[in-house]
Amino acid sequence: MCSGQTAMSADGVPQHPGDMAAQVAMALDNVEAVLAGAGMTLAHVVRMNIYTVDVDGFFACYGSMVERFRRAGVMPASTLLGITRLAFPELMVELEATAVS
Repeated sequence: MCSGQTAMSADGVPQHPGDMAAQVAMALDNVEAVLAGAGMTLAHVVRMNIYTVDVDGFFACYGSMVERFRRAGVMPASTLLGITRLAFPELMVELEATAVS
């Protein structure tokens, strides 16, 4: 299972413009919701690709993401890519998780 998640509401509206920490938290919440729908948790994630328009801004809140995975008992392989922009200009980060059951 592979899922790409951003800080978007259920109706597709970007959330928390300019707030990297809030966007990372919401994107992780969205990853967890997709995983739950498939009967999985963060513990099933084996790879995480991170796309961000602000690498330094992402690293400032990276610890919160690491902590959530630590609590799940995993530390998936990951790739961090600095990009020019995402589909919506308000978005600063997108997480792409690969999970196996």
